[in-house]
Amino acid sequence: MAEDNQPKVVNADAQDIVAQVDTGARHPGGIPGKMLFGVPVAWSLFQLWYASPLPFIFGFAVFNDTEARAIHLAFAIFLAFTAFPAFRSSPRDHIPIQDWVFAAVGAFSAAYIFIFYTELSGRSGAPTTPDLVVAVCGMLLLLEATRRALGPPLMIVAIVFLTYTFGGQYMPDVIAHKGQSLSKVMSHQWLTTEGVFGIALGVSSSFVFLFVLFGAMLEQAGAGNYFIKVAFALLGHLKGGPAKAAVVASATTGLISGSSIANVATTGTFTIPLMKRVGFPGTKAGQSRWPPRPTAS
Repeated sequence: MAEDNQPKVVNADAQDIVAQVDTGARHPGGIPGKMLFGVPVAWSLFQLWYASPLPFIFGFAVFNDTEARAIHLAFAIFLAFTAFPAFRSSPRDHIPIQDWVFAAVGAFSAAYIFIFYTELSGRSGAPTTPDLVVAVCGMLLLLEATRRALGPPLMIVAIVFLTYTFGGQYMPDVIAHKGQSLSKVMSHQWLTTEGVFGIALGVSSSFVFLFVLFGAMLEQAGAGNYFIKVAFALLGHLKGGPAKAAVVASATTGLISGSSIANVATTGTFTIPLMKRVGFPGTKAGQSRWPPRPTAS
């Protein structure tokens, strides 16, 4: 009976891992909980509208690339502060007031280039004090949102390159430059389409979001489990079949999930125990994965 319940427990743990990494670890009730459901739905509808020909057919709500990127980032920052807690000890059953403030300020900072698109176009290269204040707040909040959603490494990399931008005159001669002022850096990074609102965000708003959205829909429809079964049906009978099936299952599931954590958590709960059962050794400190230990016949 315990063995029958073990897969269910493992699957539940895997779903918890995926939820914590991909959708945050907060589960507030009441209006905040409904908002955490409604905002992603609104974001998805906006992305579908932007990607469809309907805006041009009806001549309504036609967004250019810059405006779409700003709205895209505003949704992302808002959800990063409301869905992801700041620390492990932070509350999960409600959203603290400071996170609401950070979410609102971050979303406004990201949407600033959309709200004041005409004004910013008229003073390109000559930012005002409010422009710079919004840019600095947006950059700091974006770094914090990155830490919450993806962890410290990516945030640290961004901080290192920003430090290099400001302190180039203190670097070794090979990589030295005269350095840049706060006004110039913030104007370039936040008020133009060459920094935060550059090509990477454009790809995310145009292609990546739709890829992840439809992948999530396929996953909920059972496509992930189907791909795992197909992989084992094709390769499970071969020598080393579980390992080969694990590779194929992981690859095909990754096509629709778009998330490495979700991929490992969903396929690994089946493939890793099966590989160990047929003789593949687990990885231990100081021990190589390959070749496997000889087993007694």
